[in-house]
Amino acid sequence: MKGWETITGSISRFGAGGRGGRSGVGSDGTSVNQSFPRTATLGRVQPQAPGHRTIYCNDQEANAIVRFKGNAISTTKYNVLTFLPKGLFEQFRRVANLYFLTISVLSFTPVSPVSPITNIVPLSMVLFASLLKEAWEDWKRFQNDKSINNTFVEVLVGQKWQNTAWKDLQVGDIVRTKQDEYFPADLLFLASTNADGVCYIETANLDGETNLKIRKALEKTWDFVTPEKASEFKGEIQCEQPNNSLYTFTGNLILQKQTLPLSPNQILLRGCSLRNTGYIVGAVVFTGHETKVMMNSMNAPSKRSTLERKLDKLILTLFCVLFTMCLIGAIGSGVFLNKKYYFLGLSESVIEPEFDPNNKFVVALLNILTLITLYSPIIPISLYVSVEGIKFVQSTKYINNDLHMYHAESNTLASARTSNLNEELGQVEYIFSDKTGTLTRNLMEFFKCSIAGEIYGTGITEIEMGGAARTGVNVREGKSTTAIREKGFNFDDVRLMRGAWRSEPNPDMCKEFFRCLAICHTVLPEGEELPEKIRYQAASPDESALVVAAKNFGFFFYRRTPTLVYVRESHVERMGKVDDVPYEILNVLEFNSTRKRQSVVCRYPDGRLVLYCKGADSVIYERLVSGNNEIKKTSREHLEQFGSAGLRTLCLAYRDLSPNAYENWNEKYIQAKSSLRDREKKLDEVAELIEKDLILIGCTAIEDKLQEGVPLCIETLSKAGIKIWVLTGDKLETAINIAYACKLINNGMKQFIINSETDDILEVESTGDQVHIAKYMKDAVKQQLTKSHDEAINYLHTTPNGKLALVIDGKCLMYALDPSLRVMLLNLSLNCASVVCCRVSPLQKAQVTSLVKKSARKITLAIGDGANDVSMIQAAHVGVGISGQEGMQAVMASDFSIAQFRFLTDLLLVHGRWSYIRLCKVVTYFFYKNLTLTLIQFWFTFDTGYSGQRFYDDWFQSLYNVFFTSVPVLILGLFDKDVSASLSKRYPELYKEGIKNTFFRWRVVGILALFSIYHSLVIYIFVSVSSSRAVDSAGKMFGLWDVSTLAFNCLLVTVNLRLLMMCNTITKWHHISVGGSILTWYIFIFVYSGVVDNKGIYYVIFDLMRTGHFYITLLLVPIAALLSDFIYLSVQRWFFPFEHQIIQEKHLNEPESTAASLLDTGTHLSPDEARSFAIAQLPREGSKHTGFAFDSPGYESFFAREAGVRAALKPWDVARRASMKAKRKN
Repeated sequence: MKGWETITGSISRFGAGGRGGRSGVGSDGTSVNQSFPRTATLGRVQPQAPGHRTIYCNDQEANAIVRFKGNAISTTKYNVLTFLPKGLFEQFRRVANLYFLTISVLSFTPVSPVSPITNIVPLSMVLFASLLKEAWEDWKRFQNDKSINNTFVEVLVGQKWQNTAWKDLQVGDIVRTKQDEYFPADLLFLASTNADGVCYIETANLDGETNLKIRKALEKTWDFVTPEKASEFKGEIQCEQPNNSLYTFTGNLILQKQTLPLSPNQILLRGCSLRNTGYIVGAVVFTGHETKVMMNSMNAPSKRSTLERKLDKLILTLFCVLFTMCLIGAIGSGVFLNKKYYFLGLSESVIEPEFDPNNKFVVALLNILTLITLYSPIIPISLYVSVEGIKFVQSTKYINNDLHMYHAESNTLASARTSNLNEELGQVEYIFSDKTGTLTRNLMEFFKCSIAGEIYGTGITEIEMGGAARTGVNVREGKSTTAIREKGFNFDDVRLMRGAWRSEPNPDMCKEFFRCLAICHTVLPEGEELPEKIRYQAASPDESALVVAAKNFGFFFYRRTPTLVYVRESHVERMGKVDDVPYEILNVLEFNSTRKRQSVVCRYPDGRLVLYCKGADSVIYERLVSGNNEIKKTSREHLEQFGSAGLRTLCLAYRDLSPNAYENWNEKYIQAKSSLRDREKKLDEVAELIEKDLILIGCTAIEDKLQEGVPLCIETLSKAGIKIWVLTGDKLETAINIAYACKLINNGMKQFIINSETDDILEVESTGDQVHIAKYMKDAVKQQLTKSHDEAINYLHTTPNGKLALVIDGKCLMYALDPSLRVMLLNLSLNCASVVCCRVSPLQKAQVTSLVKKSARKITLAIGDGANDVSMIQAAHVGVGISGQEGMQAVMASDFSIAQFRFLTDLLLVHGRWSYIRLCKVVTYFFYKNLTLTLIQFWFTFDTGYSGQRFYDDWFQSLYNVFFTSVPVLILGLFDKDVSASLSKRYPELYKEGIKNTFFRWRVVGILALFSIYHSLVIYIFVSVSSSRAVDSAGKMFGLWDVSTLAFNCLLVTVNLRLLMMCNTITKWHHISVGGSILTWYIFIFVYSGVVDNKGIYYVIFDLMRTGHFYITLLLVPIAALLSDFIYLSVQRWFFPFEHQIIQEKHLNEPESTAASLLDTGTHLSPDEARSFAIAQLPREGSKHTGFAFDSPGYESFFAREAGVRAALKPWDVARRASMKAKRKN
C-alpha cells in the first residue's frame, strides 16, 4: 500500500513513530519499537517520544497505522466507575474525616457505648454533601465537554464538505472553518477566501489579547479553497511532537517533491477564532489533548490559608486533649475496678475483659477505645463544611457582587477565583506589585521624541511631577492649546505637526523617522481607510501608539497585505501634497525577549532597499555604524532624560542595502527558516548578519500614566500597616520617580539606594573578566548592604517614628539573593516601609516574594497584570491579577482578580478584614461549643466509676453539630460586622488587628477553653445536684435520662446565647437562626421522646416539662454560666478595648447610609451598565488553588446559554479546559 511505503520511507529518514516511542522497520519487514525511558509531563498529557511527527494529509489509512490521538477532550475528574472510590479517597485524605471514619468503625465493636448509626449518619451527611458537590461540578464539566465534542465542523469527504463532530476529527483531515467559528484542533493553514492567502484570528482564549493577529498560508497552498481543489491536496507534514509552547512551531510541508518550511505563522491553534475572513481551509496537525492549548491546562499550585494551617494545629491540640481525657479515664477505670465491689458482679468466673479486675492493663486499654468513641464529638465534624460554605458565600455573593470594585469602563467585576483564601486577605503585611499595567494604565501615549539629536515634545509627565516633589517643588501640568490628543497620542510640539518638520534642521532624518514608525511594525488596520475612523490591532499598546503617532505626523498607514504596506504620506515632496505609497515588505525579523528589537526589510517603489530597526537602546547602540558620535551622545542624553521622566523609550535606526548583499543574506535566511532543528537560534544568527552598521535616526518616548486612585490607595494601605514593594523592569531613576508619584516614597523617608551603576563597578565591568566582575560585584553589594543596614538600625534608634525606603536594582539583587547575603537583605528590607526593585526579571520577582514569604514568615500578596507576573503571583500567599491590557495570563494564575489597583482598598480593608474576623469567630466558637459538650460527658465519667457510661442519648450528641447549633454559626460567619465598609476605609489602622492575628491567637483559644470548662462545670453540677432531690409529676425521682435531657437543654441555650455575645451585629437572621435552632431541638425531642419506646428516653421531655424544676433550671443555669462571660467582656470593652470597639463607640449613633450593603446590587448604574453588570455576574472559572468543597468551577458560556444571555466567552474557558464551543456571528 502506498501509504505504508511512504511511512516506511519517512521512518527511515526521521526515526519518528507513534506516540509510544520511536518506530522502525526491521530487515524482515517487521516493525521494531524502541522505547524511550524519559518522558516529560505537561498538564494532563505526556508528549510523544523525541523525534518528529509525520502526517499524511487527506490519507486516513496511512495515518491510522500510527494511531494518533482522537480529538475528543475530557476535563472531568471522574467517570461512573471511578467516582465513588476516587471521590471517597479525596474525602478521607482529610484528617478529620479519617478520624470520624475510625470512630464509626470503633462504634461497631463491643467496647463502644454508642450506637454505630449515630456516628455513621453525621459522617454520611458530610460525605454526601461533599460528594454531591463533586458530582455536580463534574457533571457540569461533562456537559461542557459533551457540548464541545459534539460541535460540528465541515470536513472534506471525497469532494464535498460534510458536517462532522469535533470528537470525530482525525489527524490529517482537511477542514473548513467559517468566520467567527473556533478552530476545532491545531490546524495547518492552507488557504482562505482572501486572495492573498491571509486570515485574521483572535487569540483571546489563549492569552487574553483581543487584538487581531494575522496568519499567512504558504503561497503553494493558496489554491486549495474549493472542495474540488482541496481533494487534490496530498501533502506530507513533518513537524515537532506535541508540546505546550503556544508561540513556537517547527515543521516542513513536503508538497510536489518540494520542502516548504512551516512556522507559527501557518498554524491555527484550537481555541482561537476566525475573524474578518469568509472561511479558511486547514489540515489537522494536533488533536484533542495533544493540542497546544490542552497541554497548557496545568493545575496551579495549591495554596492553603494561614488560618487553615493554624486550624490544623488546633485540631491536633484537640486530639491531645481527647487522648489526655481518655488516658485519665483509662487509669481511673483500672484503679476503680476491685472485687470488693461485690455488687458489680466482678468476682464471677465468667466476666468480660473490659471489667476483669485481675487484668487491669487490658481494662485500661479497652477503656481507652470506649472513651475515644464517647468523647469523639470534641472534634467538630461539621466544622470544615461550615467554613467552606461561609467562604463560598463570602466569595460569590460579597466579593463578586461588590459595586465598589466594579469597573464600568471595562465592564469588569472583582472575582474571587478561589474561596480558600478569603481570610488571608485580612492578614496581608507585604504587597509585591508590578508597575506597568498594575500601578499604571498600560494605555500608551506617544509623548516625546528625539530626531537627529533634536528633542521634540513639551509636555510634563506625572513622573516628572513626582520627581519635582522630591525637591519640594510643586509642578502642575498646564493645558496646552496646541497639544493633539487621541488614544495613543498626546504630543505637544508644533515643529513636527502639519508638515512643519520640513523646516527643521534635518528634514530627511525626520522623514526616515516617520517612515520607520509607519513601516516597521506588525500592526493590522481595521475599518474605513480614513485617519479618523481607522482602528489599529497591535500586539502591544506601545506598537499601536507608534503607528498612531506616524498617522498624526502625516504618514498614515492604512492597509496591509502579506507583501505590501500602504502609507499615505503628506507634505513629503511639497506642502499639501498627499501620496499613497506602497512599500513591499520582504522580511520581518520579529521582536523577542532575547533580541529586544524588531526589523523590517522593505523595498521602496523606486527600488530602494532599506532595513528599518527599532528596539532597546542597549541593543541598537552596539549595532550602529561608527561615526556620528555627537548625535549618539546627544541621543543618549535624551534617552536618560526620557527615562528619568518615566517614559518608555525605543531607538530607531535604518540601513540602506544593496541588491546583491540582500540576495546573499536572504538565501541564508530562507535556509535558516527551513531548518527543523534550532530554527529560532539560526534565525537570530542570520538576523545578526544584516542588523549591523545601522544609522541612528532617533528615539521615541511613550508615557504610561498612573491608574486612577493609585496614590491614595497606596497611602491608605500604608496607614493600614501594609508594606508595599514595587518590582519593575524600569531604570533606577524612573522607578524612584514613579515611587514618588504614587506616594510610595516621600522626602520624610530615609532612603537607601543600592545600585550597580557606580563608577567603580562600571570600570570593573569594562575589563570583560566575568569571574572578576562577579567577585567584585558580590563584595560591593555586601559592602553596600552592610553600610545601609547599620545606618538603618542607627536611624530607627535615634528617630522615633522614622520610616525607611530601599531602592535596589536587578544586578545587585542577583548577588543580594545569594545565601550568604540573603539574611542581611531581608533584615534591611523588613525594616523599610517601602522597597523598590528596578531592572528585575520575572524570576527575581518570584525569588523576592518567596524570600519574604518563607524566611520572614509574613503574609504576602502579589499583584500584576502580565505573563511576566505569573511566577510572582503563584509564589505569594495571595495572588491578585489585574485584567488589563497585557492579556489574561495573570488573572488565570491568580486567586482574586480586579480591574484596577485602587480596588485593593476594598478587597483588603473591607472584605479581607471582615472575612478574617468572621472566620476566626466561627472556628473558635466551634472549638468552644464542642469542648463544652464533651467536658460535661467527661465530668459524668467521674460519677460512673470511669465505666464509659454515656451521659447523653446517642442522637443528642450526633445531631448537636449538624442541626441544633449549625445555622447560628453560619449566620455569624456571614453577617457579623464590627464596623461598616466606609469606616473600615476611613480608619485603615483597624486592619492591623489582622496583621497581628489578634483574634486567633492561642491566648484567645485558651480564654475560650477556660470559659468552656467553667460553663460545663456549671451546667453539670447545677443540674445534677439540683436534680438529685427533684421528682416528676408522678412523684418519681429523676433518672439518668431526665438529668441528661435537662442538661442538654441548658447546654443548647447557653452555647446559642454565647454566640450572640460574640456578635458585633445582631440582625433578624441572628434571632431567626438561634430561635430556629432551639425550636428544632424541641421539635426533635418531642417526636423522638414520644416515638422511641425501647429506650430510657421515652416520654422524658413530657415528664420534665410538667415540673417547675425544669423551667427554673433552664432559666438560672444559662444565666449563672454566662454571667462570667458578661463580666469579662464588659471589663475588656471598658478598660482594654480593641481599636474597632473604640470606633464603634465613636460612631455609635451614626447611620450606616454611607456604606453600601454588600448584598444590595442596586445602584446608580445606567441601563447599559446594569446589563453589563448582569452579564458579568454569570458564573466564572474557579481557581485550581484549592481543593475546598465550594470552589465550583464556572462555565460562563454554559450558564449564559442556559440563562438565555448572550455573553462573550472568557479566556480561561479554553485556556484551562480547552473547551470551546464554536458560534457563528449573529
